[in-house]
Amino acid sequence: MVSAEGRNAVSEEIEQVHAIVSGRVQGVNFRRFTTLTARQLGITGWVRNLDDGDVEVLAEGTRAQLSQLIAFLHKGPPAAYVIGVQTTWGRASGKFETFSPDYAIF
Repeated sequence: MVSAEGRNAVSEEIEQVHAIVSGRVQGVNFRRFTTLTARQLGITGWVRNLDDGDVEVLAEGTRAQLSQLIAFLHKGPPAAYVIGVQTTWGRASGKFETFSPDYAIF
């Protein structure tokens, strides 16, 4: 039998999700709305436009937080038309302090 503390420790584990959002997702405030949503959820990471018209998101938080963000990504802001969201789950890096648009990778 697992204690309540054990369940909470597992459910609060920080994870990472990488998402590619396709459709009409650029020029419709997608990055702004994603940033606001992620910050409200307490998620860290970044969002940026890709040259092919997609939007890329790298986010870290609990599974519950990230699931809520993914639900938003499937819908997007009012002017967006989302065709698909590809997600890949992984281990959190812990290197982000906030959620930012257009994070530069060096």
